Amino acid sequence: MRKAVFLLLVSFAVTSGCSVNPVTGQRELVFMSTAQEIELGRQNYAPMQQSQGGQYDVDPELTAYVQRVGSAVAAQSAVNLPYEFVVLNNSVPNAWALPGGKIAINRGLLTELESEAELAAVLGHEAVHAAARHTAQQQSRAMIMQVGVIGTAIAASDSDYGNLIAGGANVLAQAGLAKYGRDAELEADKYGMQYLSKAGYDPQGAVELQQTFVRLSEGRRSDWLSGLFASHPPSQARVEANRATAATLPAGGRAGKAEYAAALARTMKLKPAYDAYDEGRKALAEDKIDAALAGASKALNLFDGEAHFHALRGDIRLVQKNYDWAATNYTRAIERRDDFFYYHLQRGIARKQLGQRATATADLERSLELLPTAPAHAALGDLAKERGDLQAALQHYKVVAQSGGEYGKAAAIEVARMEFPSNPSAYIPHACSADSQGMLVVSVRNDAPLAVAGVQVAVGYVDSAGRQQERRLDVGRQLDPGEIASAVTGFAASGSCPVRVVAAQIRE
Repeated sequence: MRKAVFLLLVSFAVTSGCSVNPVTGQRELVFMSTAQEIELGRQNYAPMQQSQGGQYDVDPELTAYVQRVGSAVAAQSAVNLPYEFVVLNNSVPNAWALPGGKIAINRGLLTELESEAELAAVLGHEAVHAAARHTAQQQSRAMIMQVGVIGTAIAASDSDYGNLIAGGANVLAQAGLAKYGRDAELEADKYGMQYLSKAGYDPQGAVELQQTFVRLSEGRRSDWLSGLFASHPPSQARVEANRATAATLPAGGRAGKAEYAAALARTMKLKPAYDAYDEGRKALAEDKIDAALAGASKALNLFDGEAHFHALRGDIRLVQKNYDWAATNYTRAIERRDDFFYYHLQRGIARKQLGQRATATADLERSLELLPTAPAHAALGDLAKERGDLQAALQHYKVVAQSGGEYGKAAAIEVARMEFPSNPSAYIPHACSADSQGMLVVSVRNDAPLAVAGVQVAVGYVDSAGRQQERRLDVGRQLDPGEIASAVTGFAASGSCPVRVVAAQIRE
């Protein structure tokens, strides 16, 4: 019966969700409307940029150049989407597209390309992912799988910030940066080349691009493997497929090597500073404080105008518990770039340590406006608890508890500490059974993230006079998280479970 219901649901989904791929003309399974895709991309574009390092704003002419090339290529798709293109301040070579035509390319990828035609190939490829509705197709397939109670999770991050995302913002990982299937990648290569050719570019740029990707992947550069290759795996087969596609397109067209070099001139001049910053950031992650400080100092000596460099120095001071200087460094970052969540988050944490509750709260709330993160909610929970606003604290901790990881575990403990005394039964489920003598046995399990003791249950019964009564019964000793204990009640099992948990205490 269940199999028949499953097949019926799948059949309904397939027949109601089929639509025509606007790029290939083939019928495909898509449940999401184009309007829904556009709205999904619009809502998530800014938060996604935040989670990937923020906009690269020290070279606005480069961003304008990328937007011109991207717009020229996307205009060839004949799919009416509100395309947007942004350059992100991220050294990992990557590019991605959200549904509805919201496209980003990292500074780290731009510095690896050699021509405008190669840039057009990257942006054309991403434009096809949006135009061909590849993300919507993936989500539709996942919905079919979920009918059979099979979950599909997509998670991706190539920055230092993605793992901080909390609560509902985790939908970002499902909205974009997914690992596309082989067919989708080849489709994006093929039609992206048609777009760039129609825009006047040499399709050989797409061949050279894939050749570069293959060469770099063979060198196993870790930044590439964690970036573009994670979602767009290169292969010699893709090189050959691009060659075959190029043979079907008009020969010639612009390569634009000189134009590309001119557009990248300022960013390439600044590259040694960003390389030093990356070395410092890596050293800090490895707890090599002196090397991290050297990297930050070198980066700042080469270019004082990049906010990330000041934030790195702030992160070092924070690790050293030099909170006053850390706050100063983050202020310098904010003076250069006010609209990036991380600087406000970190300054809020530093100010919290300094006891500056009002300014810390303002910083943390500003960071949440830009991107919801577990550290910001956790710190705001602590501050609310300190001022006695336990309801606000509980709300913040509950958001963090949903996020998993170390922050999530710590927040779950705080939630349990606050809720357990007034509602122990929420953390201690119970069940009833009968022993070999037919007597009622009560079992309890500790679902709290901390050990509990003094568990008492009230067992309901009817006395000889027909009156409803309760008897309290101690169950087990101290129970560790997940541990089960049982006790015989002394009453005959009746098929019901007239039991409730009435007392328990957390043991730290």
